[in-house]
Order: sequence, then C-alpha cells, then structure tokens
Amino acid sequence: MHPLQTLKHDDYLTLRTGAHVIERDRHGDKVLRLADGSYLKLFRRKRLISSTAWYPYAKRFADNAQALAERNIPCPRVIGLYRIPGASRDAVHYHPLAGGTLRELIRANANIVDIAGLREQLGRFVAGLHEAGIYFRSLHLGNIVLTPEGELGLIDIADLRAGRGPLPQHRRRRNLQHLLRDESDRAWLHAGGDTAFDAAYRQQTLERAQR
Repeated sequence: MHPLQTLKHDDYLTLRTGAHVIERDRHGDKVLRLADGSYLKLFRRKRLISSTAWYPYAKRFADNAQALAERNIPCPRVIGLYRIPGASRDAVHYHPLAGGTLRELIRANANIVDIAGLREQLGRFVAGLHEAGIYFRSLHLGNIVLTPEGELGLIDIADLRAGRGPLPQHRRRRNLQHLLRDESDRAWLHAGGDTAFDAAYRQQTLERAQR
C-alpha cells in the first residue's frame, strides 16, 4: 500500500525538473514523463464536495494497480502518491507499462501485427477481465497495451473497479459498449465482417464457466 504523502511545492518542482509534458488541458499539465523515465500523473483537486475528497483519483489509481497485479494483469507499477497543496493537485508516480497501445500500433502500421490474431487475443483478454471482476469504464484501444512479451495490459486505470466475482451479463454488455464507442476502434474490431474478437470473447467466457 502507498500512503498519500504531502509534497512541498519546491520538492514538486525538483521532481519535475527536466520532465516532458505528455498530456495537458486548459487547467494545466496532466501527465509528465520525468527525467528518469518514470511518469507523474496529476489530478486536479476540485473544491466542490465529491467522492474525490475522501477517495482521491491518485489513490484509486494505486489501488487499481494493486488489484490488477494481484490478478496477473499487466499495468503500471506505482512508486508513490503525493498531495501537492501548492499546485492544488494530487499525483501518482509510477513506472509505465512497457509497449505500445493497440491504437498506436494499428495507426502506425497495421502490418506489424497479426491483425486476426490480435483481435482474437483482445477478445480473450477482455473476457478475462470480466471473469476477474474488472469493470473498466475507460476501456478502449488507447488504454490497452501490447507489451514486448506479447501480453495485453491496461493503462490510465483510475476509472476502474475490481469486484470479487465475475461481472454479471448486463455489466459485461455495457462495458463492451464502452469498447465500441470510438468509431476507429469499432471499425478495426469488425473490419470486413471479422468476428475473431466476438468469437474469442465467447469461447474464453465459456471455458472459464466450465472450470
């Protein structure tokens, strides 16, 4: 477990010295790649009363990383959690999951991977998540990584819930709808009428149920 530590503003500035901004929005920096190759993900602390006051997104990220690791699902490895009062931010410091997202790989050059095989692998992977009780609202090809070892894993995991048992059917269907929300993701999954993803998902689910 990683406690939420208070980080003084000067220490925060030192930590981010030489960092490269990976993502930012109108409120400021969101994700930094630090000089040592680790990442710092920043969460804006909202003033309105909400669940984030007692369960910050940085803590959710760390808890979800632990839940995934316990289920042998590749994901980022957390180094530490910080509250940065001077920047009105909470932060999670982590080692990134090595590899490229499926969306990056497909857009860069679809020929570098076995497309049909990858769709089948993805179907088994998502079915495995659901059988393991994982409900990931941000499930899309930009948050699924193909590692150098050929495994699939998850990133950007703050928006995830890990239950004790398999997901019920209505939550599985809803989560699959999340995966299909992006038009380009949906087009790749079912390009040319390919049913590899759907067939693999059903087969994996059936095999788990028969154990």
